[in-house]
Amino acid sequence: MAALYKKDHGWLCSLLPFFLLLLVVIRLQVVIGDVTDGSSEHMKREHSLIKPYQGVGSSSMPLWDFGGSTILTSQYVRLTPDERSREGSIWNRASCLLKDWELHVQFHIHGGGKKNLHGDGIALWYTRDRLSPGPVFGSKDKFHGLAIFLDTYPNDETTERVFPYISVMVNNGSMEYEHGKDGRSVELAGCTADLRNQKHDTFLAVRYSRGRLTVMTDIEDKNEWKNCIDISGVRLPTGYFFGASAATGDLSDNHDIISMKLFQLMVEHTPEEENIDWTKIEPSVNLLKSPKDNVDDPTGNFRNGPLTGWKIFLLLLCALLGIIVCAVVGAVVFQKRKEKNKRFY
Repeated sequence: MAALYKKDHGWLCSLLPFFLLLLVVIRLQVVIGDVTDGSSEHMKREHSLIKPYQGVGSSSMPLWDFGGSTILTSQYVRLTPDERSREGSIWNRASCLLKDWELHVQFHIHGGGKKNLHGDGIALWYTRDRLSPGPVFGSKDKFHGLAIFLDTYPNDETTERVFPYISVMVNNGSMEYEHGKDGRSVELAGCTADLRNQKHDTFLAVRYSRGRLTVMTDIEDKNEWKNCIDISGVRLPTGYFFGASAATGDLSDNHDIISMKLFQLMVEHTPEEENIDWTKIEPSVNLLKSPKDNVDDPTGNFRNGPLTGWKIFLLLLCALLGIIVCAVVGAVVFQKRKEKNKRFY
């Protein structure tokens, strides 16, 4: 009987290594696809801010401009000092013509303020206009383009959201950022991130490729990226500018940018996509529901976008395990029927 069982079920055992190998390959593809390796091969230096910050505010190397309270040192670009009512920014002078890109930002937000007694945070921009001061983390409201907010202070006292908080907004110039509500009415997605007063390096990665916007963090000193935001259906034009800004109000912090590195992603596009005038695209997001539909959700996790890498992995794992279980059950049922038929005859 044991020999018969082994004979009838040996094919299942032979398939197990294949299933395991398939899972490993799928997981590797998910991880590799999430973020670049940071190699310099595809780094676009004309859009990158790296030490010793050559070309910042220089007529001989016109790469970056800065304004407001921004100061440059040999180790960092400080957008605001730990003082009240300051705002500063730094902007790339060259417009970006890449359809698919990934931005890595090393930053440091720190200061003497205790819990909830510091603010306000940093904004990273990819927008049509540059060097335009305003009320949104030191830059203009009703902008055209993309903004990623690293918000360290909860202005809405009724919120149950845990700060610091990272959120994303895409604007065509028609929406206002409601500062008193921390931008919840126009937020596309977000996550909590303990990014302030860390003793180690803190990083953020923003990837845009074929309509998919992904934001990842590396803030736990583990040298690995953690998913924060993943949204499909995002349309951004080429020809906009990268920048960063920060602001303080009654509360303050040091807001430092250590580096901003832009990488070109090598992605194939269809002939139809290649024929589009990408400079004429209007910033937009194709969502199943409006961001305002989720204003009252207190968790801050109401829009996770499409399936993330881990979710895809778990779904595939469950599907494969289900197939194996069904196959085993089917084989056992078949064997029992076979034995029953032998006894009948």
